[in-house]
Amino acid sequence: MPHWDATAAVALGFVIFVGVLIYFKVQKMILGALDERAGRIRNELEEAQRLREEAQALLASYERKQREALREAEAMRQHAREEAEREAQTAAAKLEENLKRREQLALEKVALAEAQAEQEVRAAAIDAAIAAAGQVIREKLDDEAAGALVDDTIRDLRRHLN
Repeated sequence: MPHWDATAAVALGFVIFVGVLIYFKVQKMILGALDERAGRIRNELEEAQRLREEAQALLASYERKQREALREAEAMRQHAREEAEREAQTAAAKLEENLKRREQLALEKVALAEAQAEQEVRAAAIDAAIAAAGQVIREKLDDEAAGALVDDTIRDLRRHLN
């Protein structure tokens, strides 16, 4: 029997090991396990891709909603601004109308006060004229002229009353 050295023993052990692997179909089991792992990885990648697409769709949806909300907010702000302008115009018109009415009332009060003052001045002038006429009559009128004046006044009075 030839003498076996260590290298030959390792080579023979390796050949036997490979033979056992082939006999028990370990290669197919390893390849099956690798194929199964590759399938799981492929499924995980597909799931990740699907989740990414859903996330992108959700992001796009939120961005649309945000743009719509911004448009609505701008429309609401514009509407509020227009409403405030209308209210300000209405308030200004009411204020103008109120001021005109107060001015008219003030003018009417002034006119009334002027009319009253004029009447008072006339009344005072009449009173003064009557007093002056009475004084002149008392000083200048004798009995005969006084009688004639009374007669003329009575006739004028009858004519005005009839």
